[in-house]
Amino acid sequence: MNFIAFDFETANFQKHSACSVALIMVQDDQIVGRYYSLIQPETDFHWRNIQIHGIHPEDVANAPKFPAVWQEIQGYFQENRLIVAHNAAFDCAVLKGCLEYYGIEQPHYLSLCTVRTSKKLFPEFENHKLNTVSDKLGIKLDNHHNALDDSLACANILLYQANRFGVDPLKKLVKYM
Repeated sequence: MNFIAFDFETANFQKHSACSVALIMVQDDQIVGRYYSLIQPETDFHWRNIQIHGIHPEDVANAPKFPAVWQEIQGYFQENRLIVAHNAAFDCAVLKGCLEYYGIEQPHYLSLCTVRTSKKLFPEFENHKLNTVSDKLGIKLDNHHNALDDSLACANILLYQANRFGVDPLKKLVKYM
């Protein structure tokens, strides 16, 4: 399998408030690259989000704003490239929100959600949160809600699922964005 797993953390509940992003590059079923950046959002932080991910306004004071980060990662969001996230609806909405906020053209790509694949393949799990699925599958998740650790766990979940069940059941859950 070839895909990019990604994850955003946000400063608040606004979709354009990304404060960190990570990508894990997978080629031929092997992790071949990683990208992580803090992002300086042009909005305030909400205490609840800080409580979840531990990123404070002072942590991003010297971080690049989203357009600069997008310049570095946009090449990964190409037509017919598979982009994977655990709760892809959230992460894709954050990407779309950031792009809209800055007036940047939306990319077209294929999207797959490992929450959805996990619900389909492991209906017996008590829930399908990233930490639960990772634990049940024996996948290491060091720092839940750290974008790099979350995207790495997501990549490993999909690799586990593809190895155990094959790619065909997963193809039915791919969406075009």
